[in-house]
Amino acid sequence: MTIRDSEGAAAQDLSTNPSLLQHIDRSEPSMALRSRPGERSDHQLPLSPDPIIRTRYSAIIVGLFSCTLLIVGCIIGTGIFSTPSSILSSTGSVGASLMLWVLGLMLSFCGLFIWLELGTMFPRSGGEKVYLEAVYTKPKYLVTVIFATLNATLLGFTANGCIVFASNIVVATGKTATTWSECGIALGVVFFVTILHGLTPRTGVYVMNLLTIFKATILLLVVISGWDVLSGKTSAKDPLANFRDPFAGSSHSGNDYATATFKVLNAYIGWSNVNYVLNNVRDPVRTLKIVGPLGLGICSVLYILANVSYFAVATKSEIEHSGITVAALFFKNVFGRTAERALAVFVALRTTLQLDVFALDDQQTFSVSRVNQELAKEGIPLPLGNKFWASNWPTGKSPLPGLIVHLIPSAIVILAPPMAVAYPFVIDVEGYPMQIVNFFIIVAVQRFGLHTHKAGFNPDPASVWWPLAVLYLVAAVFLRIAPFLPPKNGVGNTPPLPYYLYCLVGIGVLLLGVLYRAGWRIILPHVFGYELVPRKETLGDGTVLTTIEVLFRFAGMQVVLDSDTTSIVTNEA
Repeated sequence: MTIRDSEGAAAQDLSTNPSLLQHIDRSEPSMALRSRPGERSDHQLPLSPDPIIRTRYSAIIVGLFSCTLLIVGCIIGTGIFSTPSSILSSTGSVGASLMLWVLGLMLSFCGLFIWLELGTMFPRSGGEKVYLEAVYTKPKYLVTVIFATLNATLLGFTANGCIVFASNIVVATGKTATTWSECGIALGVVFFVTILHGLTPRTGVYVMNLLTIFKATILLLVVISGWDVLSGKTSAKDPLANFRDPFAGSSHSGNDYATATFKVLNAYIGWSNVNYVLNNVRDPVRTLKIVGPLGLGICSVLYILANVSYFAVATKSEIEHSGITVAALFFKNVFGRTAERALAVFVALRTTLQLDVFALDDQQTFSVSRVNQELAKEGIPLPLGNKFWASNWPTGKSPLPGLIVHLIPSAIVILAPPMAVAYPFVIDVEGYPMQIVNFFIIVAVQRFGLHTHKAGFNPDPASVWWPLAVLYLVAAVFLRIAPFLPPKNGVGNTPPLPYYLYCLVGIGVLLLGVLYRAGWRIILPHVFGYELVPRKETLGDGTVLTTIEVLFRFAGMQVVLDSDTTSIVTNEA
């Protein structure tokens, strides 16, 4: 098999040493390496250009401690410092609010065990992208395009963190906020973090690790302070008041509970982040089995205790009207107004870590930017499918283009909706379509559980107990249906927007992916009479990717259009 010189050493290694191919997951959709139109290869490579086997371009850089820190840092985000007030407003009572936090804990552990099974079955980077592609192989590229549309472009934003940052900065200054001042601050944050991690990845990692430890310490301080108030050793007035008749005023609307559950689950998001970077984990199967339950367990305990602390030091009305600065309210009630402003500054700074989760370290990228780069390697047309978006430009160590892909929708979401309703609406939009994805992930577990050994997967994956998978499935179905039920008084938590709007937006994004794939793979080739020919290439920074050539056949000739270089090559048929 002839391989073009531009494909580099990595592709040559695979072509000249076919024995390496036996280590590649055979379950994924595959394509042949081709050097020119019409030439076929006997060796099949996986759809993704990043195979399970590690090359010199994917160094092992993290172990148990670093992975645990990654999970803890990803989970403890704006949710626990900002969303308790919104959840209380939806449920209507302290007891129902606490019950939802416990339910979120249980569902998160159910999801964790499902992702553990898939992650140990497919120990490679990519997360849901890898699992969905491995199960749903037909129609070809459908899952890849939908996932690209959903997670990496239209919904791959971190606007919620930016909005909380802006709100807390305003609280810290003591000034009255305007819409454009908050938008300006939020945009400044996302641009700064993009530049920080795109141009100075090592510095970004140091900042991320420092803030991870710092914010965990602050959350622990909230827990200790709240329980000190409950002990009766402070001057707080009746700290047990919220716990008498805790279910008084509870909502009876399924929509309210579904919306609140989305927010709770969003606060627990982060337990699957190691699945995205398994190429960079030392002994990934063993590490994943340990750090997943450990990291989520630590955060779950802190979350429940922190909520109890909030209700111990503030009245129900105060929490409901605190908006997204409930942590600042807590510190004001416990330590005074000076501490409130100091905490607001910290929460704003800590929010940058929420963005860091979607950035990268100096060796590989984490979370969304990493997934963006992986999707760009598949050869999908704009905005992802070219060499620039798949590269590690300009440093050769971090994919700034992948960060730009997530920067664009973040900026749009910040500017588009009214700031007063932007934060809860963004969280709702993120949560709904991902529950649909989770439904198909559960089906994937059930399907692969029956064929693991026959397909040649890892023979010792973590196995999820089937009742947990069923519970997660039931929750996913409920969370897909309940948001369409009218809430109390017919008004949702994001007025003046309709209560069902976020559901329609989420479904619309999924349908957009289906239409995009149909146009790219079926309609346009049929109308203009061309074929799509995949080809592997290796960039100068070592990135291996797939490019899609457009092949026209007419008059005994073959004309190939390379979409990356816009060059036309003619060969006799």
